[in-house]
Amino acid sequence: MVLLQTLNFEITLDARGDFNWTVANMKMKFLAGLTGMGMVILTAGCVGTVSGTHSPAMSWGQDYVEGRYDRSVDQVYQASVQVVQTDGTLITEYVPHDTTNTVRALFGKVNDRNVWIRVEGIDPQITQVTVQARSKWGSKDLDLVHELEKEIALQLAR
Repeated sequence: MVLLQTLNFEITLDARGDFNWTVANMKMKFLAGLTGMGMVILTAGCVGTVSGTHSPAMSWGQDYVEGRYDRSVDQVYQASVQVVQTDGTLITEYVPHDTTNTVRALFGKVNDRNVWIRVEGIDPQITQVTVQARSKWGSKDLDLVHELEKEIALQLAR
């Protein structure tokens, strides 16, 4: 008898059938929200770094700065290493595999940002340095990039 009364009570609450439609509507909105978040994650993807590796990214557009100096590759590279060690932590130094010995790269952390620096000989006495920085969530940090590139120039002027 109690079971029957409970069953009648539930039927009475949903007499018009509106409750089933509301649940279905909520499920559709939840599924649409999950699909939208999945699309954002899929479109973020990975981008190439200036050193030839790949990194997750959530922003688009230019995220690097280039500078050219009338110095040798070794001088510019040593200045870059010094700047990263002064401002943060140097993690790796390497020569990218698809290049000659006139290209060197390094990876470090400055202000909780991933920093990549590529030093490349353009002419015998002209060297190009490219600096790129991203947060751990993949957003670009152009202010830090400009600051590091200027510090490399100041280190070369000493």
